Parts: sequence; C-alpha cells; structure tokens
Amino acid sequence: MLVGANRDEMIDRPALPPGRHWPDRPEVVAGRDLLAGGSWLGLNDWGVMAAVLNRHGSLGPAAGRRSRGELVLEALDHADAVAAAAALSHIDPAAYRSFNLIVADSRDAFWLRLAAGGPVEAHPIKDGMSLIAAGDLGETETRRLALALPRFRAAATPDPDAEDWAGWEALLGSTDAPPGEPDNAPLRFRTAGGFATVSSALIALPATEIGERKPVFRFAAWLPEPAPWRDVMRPA
Repeated sequence: MLVGANRDEMIDRPALPPGRHWPDRPEVVAGRDLLAGGSWLGLNDWGVMAAVLNRHGSLGPAAGRRSRGELVLEALDHADAVAAAAALSHIDPAAYRSFNLIVADSRDAFWLRLAAGGPVEAHPIKDGMSLIAAGDLGETETRRLALALPRFRAAATPDPDAEDWAGWEALLGSTDAPPGEPDNAPLRFRTAGGFATVSSALIALPATEIGERKPVFRFAAWLPEPAPWRDVMRPA
C-alpha cells in the first residue's frame, strides 16, 4: 500500500518533522504539532499509518474542542488498522471539530468521517487509487483534486524496493496549475494569507510480514524552511 500526503497549514504554526517525539509512545514515528502536541500523520512499528485532515470550514482549534491531532496518536496505539478504526469510530463526536481520518496497514484501509453535527462514520477504502482533501473520499468538486487525479494516474507508481519515488515526489511538490486556476489549485501552493503546503510525505506499507520488509516513510519540508526529501527514522 502506498500513501502520498501534503500537509496544508498556516505557515507560522510550529511543528517538528516526523520522529519519535513521544516518550510514552516509543513505537510511534510522526510529525509533531508544537501548538497542540498531536500529529497530522504518522506510522508505528506494527505498520499502521494514520493521517488526519480538516473538513471544509473547520481550520484551526476551537474553544471546548479537543485537538484532532490526538486522533492520529490514538490510532497509532493499535497494532492493526481494523482495531484502530473500530476504536476511533466510538469517540465522542461532540469533542472534536469535523475531520477526515485515514487509517491503514498492509491489509486494510479505512476513512473515518466526522461531519458537523453527525456521528463518526467508518468506511473501508477499496483497492485502487483514492484521493481526499477537505471533502469526502473520491469527490472531485475540490478543483485541486480534479486537477491532480489524472496526473497521479499518469505518473509512474513508486517502487520502494528500487528506492524510486521520483514520480510521486515530483507531483506532491508541484506548483503547476493551468492558467486561470485559483492560487490553491496546485498540489503545493501558497496563498497571500499565509496558508500553504508546508510539507509532503510518502509511506509504503509492504504486503509481506513486517519482519521481512519494513515500511518506508519519506518526508520533505517546504515551509517555513525548505528541506529535501529524506528517509525518516524507520520503525525498529
């Protein structure tokens, strides 16, 4: 299973790149949000990955609500995606602003959806390519996704065994969009208001046993300072 992700956030929101930042969770490798203490994307030593996205109209914290970054860490407390999705589907929906949460391992993948005023819904993700942003899984009303989908379909699929990630690295870092598109249409963008793509990540979850082939986690920072693609500290 392959995952490519861009983090879109306010440029001045401080964060640490992926690493083992939680002494009480030594099995977790994830980026750390220094404002709220949680994460936007991470991987654990059992080969489970989790990523959280804000839904439309819910950027930033809200008084009386817990940080959605906690959900990534809670998902990564589990040894497989099925258990993580089951546990997170029973959280109190009133405790969080709306979100999309992706949880996956080498066998299963789930989209957990919390829309404003609704319960948490857990949906299995089918085989094949799926894209998601601030709306529903697979929707193309978001112009950015409509432009990205044919480009991903045409790009060379990463080959982790050959350490070949060039196709998706180029796509995730691309600032190209057709003339006349809005400033947030490219996969990597920056707006005048300080909202931008601050980093990108790639994860491969091998189909074989973890002891034989380990997951790969790659990361690149764009803002506030650029840093080239690199392998993150891999699970032990």
